[in-house]
Amino acid sequence: MNMGIALRRPPIAPAAVVLGALMLLGFVVALIRYASGLGAISNLNDNYGWGLWISFDLLCGVALASGAFVTTSIVVLFGGERYRPLIRPAILTGFLGYLMVILALLVDLGRPERIWYLIIFWNHHSVMFEVGWCVMLYTFVLALEFSPLVFTRLGLQPPHRLIHAFIVPLAVAGATLSTLHQSSLGSLYTILPDQLDKIWYTPLLPLMFWLTAVAVGPAMVILESTISSRVFRRGLELDLLGGLARWIPFILAAYILVKFGDLAGSGELDLLVDWNLESGLFWLEVMGFAFLPMVLFSLPAVRQSNAWLLFSALLVISGVILSRFAVSLIAIGRPEFAASYVPHPLEFAVTIGIIAWGVAVFWFAARYLPLFVKHTHSPAGEQA
Repeated sequence: MNMGIALRRPPIAPAAVVLGALMLLGFVVALIRYASGLGAISNLNDNYGWGLWISFDLLCGVALASGAFVTTSIVVLFGGERYRPLIRPAILTGFLGYLMVILALLVDLGRPERIWYLIIFWNHHSVMFEVGWCVMLYTFVLALEFSPLVFTRLGLQPPHRLIHAFIVPLAVAGATLSTLHQSSLGSLYTILPDQLDKIWYTPLLPLMFWLTAVAVGPAMVILESTISSRVFRRGLELDLLGGLARWIPFILAAYILVKFGDLAGSGELDLLVDWNLESGLFWLEVMGFAFLPMVLFSLPAVRQSNAWLLFSALLVISGVILSRFAVSLIAIGRPEFAASYVPHPLEFAVTIGIIAWGVAVFWFAARYLPLFVKHTHSPAGEQA
């Protein structure tokens, strides 16, 4: 059994004060929403029923939490045992990511007290029904995968051994559920062929959403490991992160080929030379946030550098955020005289507040649970 690393107490100072203030702000705004209704804190209207919260908190949030299923699949299902030191923080990050998505939905839904209705009212023809069930079930799977850390901290060996006995079925369930709902989030927008700009619309959106989720998973593990290594003053598993990053270029290459292949197959490549907002975002995503990190992650010198590894990971993360916003908000056509939508400042407050709560819980777990395990650097590095 791996024992947790004894961490040095991180400095509290101004960062904790700012974090606490953001948490309080988000909590107060949520109270205003429940007391006065959704319109009191948002600028959503009939033409923009899905705004900042769906685009970022849901679509981006679910994608950015994919490090859990990607890392667990690599370690448990594909024999990547050397990456085991990365699995606990990845699972915690994913678990918190899904909890934050659920919290955001509780603020965003017009009738949040009915969020549980999908359990008893089944609509087999609804993509949202499938997404809701998969998110609910996968959050439960993540809770089970995370529970051994709590059992270890409490000295409860029987339940720890029970969960360990089912680790492979849990990993299979996690990979299956994640594949289903990561792709189905793209399916939500396949019903908009006349509204979504042709550069961004494709029946292959489910595949593209899944590919970007798989690519951003290791990038999020790199980001989390880099930040936690600095905050808690522990060693950075650079050789493991570099090895994990080797696979990102293959996923990004597949994504780029699918995007251009789809436009070529539909005879719409000429749209890329019509300079407008949608084509500009397309080229920014493909060249700046897909092709560039694909090249960077292919270089051994980048994978062996803390700074370059983090920079490349941030490019991938930025690309996923851009693509989700483009599909869900920016590239959707509206009626000529439709009311415009600019997110209310309190919409940002809710999002930032929820993120602050997630950061605080991660810090608490890292302090009091055996989250990080000792890792001995492999001289073979990426060749292992």
